[in-house]
Amino acid sequence: MAWTFSDIPSQDGKIAVVTGANSGIGEPTARELGRAGAHVVIACRNPEKANAALERLESDAPGGSFQFLHLDLADLDSVRSFVEEFKAQHDQLDFLVNNAGVMVPPYSKTKQGFEMQLGTNHLGHFALTGLLLGHLMTTPESRVVTVSSMAHNMGKINFEDLQREKRYLKWEAYGQSKVANLLFTYELQRRLSATAAATIALAAHPGWTNTNLQVNSWSARVFGPLVAMKPEGGAAPTLRAATDPSAAGGTYYGPAGFMEIKGPAKVVTSNRYSHNEEVAMKLWKVSQKLTGVRFLS
Repeated sequence: MAWTFSDIPSQDGKIAVVTGANSGIGEPTARELGRAGAHVVIACRNPEKANAALERLESDAPGGSFQFLHLDLADLDSVRSFVEEFKAQHDQLDFLVNNAGVMVPPYSKTKQGFEMQLGTNHLGHFALTGLLLGHLMTTPESRVVTVSSMAHNMGKINFEDLQREKRYLKWEAYGQSKVANLLFTYELQRRLSATAAATIALAAHPGWTNTNLQVNSWSARVFGPLVAMKPEGGAAPTLRAATDPSAAGGTYYGPAGFMEIKGPAKVVTSNRYSHNEEVAMKLWKVSQKLTGVRFLS
């Protein structure tokens, strides 16, 4: 039988952080975790949009527990401030959902000078995960779920021009950031396993989901409303990765339909490059150097 939100077991007493939970697939991810009983911290950049999302979440999931904490993944100072504030208020973390992202914008850089897509989608989440890892590893059966994309298939890590300063092709850079999400997830799982940690790392992708992430893509804006899933459908792989009791570390979830474009959540397979351990270890070392965040070394 197809997995549905009704298969989410009780999450009473658990705490989740969902980045980018004010829109797209992040909002239904937060809503369903809250509906199942978790206290959900929505980690967002824009306070106005986050507070509007809080109102919707509290209306759609009566009795759910939601909280907004400011986080700008394009600024490592903001990442550190978020972690300090979260740790001051909470002594456990059951789910870290690395969901927020940017997609094919014009060339720009983060506060620390990273290409915006790599800096936000990968490096910001790399730093966030590392800084929260202490809370995760002291919380029984905790999980890190990182959202990738079908676009990982067009991605390679260009270590010679990682920040795309020599040549910027927006889709190529997006693919790099999304395959980085998978390389990071699989390497994180290997390192967690090496320490015999109970924490596991998983990944998910939403197929083709009609969200505001696609504002910079002409084809997505035109055809998305016709063929893409609604955000609730796109959130299903993330939610299954986070809550399915049978999910194993290193598993990748996506839609079950044709070409993984849409359909109920199931285990899927990412490409061979995303499993390249040599590339993953090199990316890990580079990410530590760029962010200044070292963990599981």
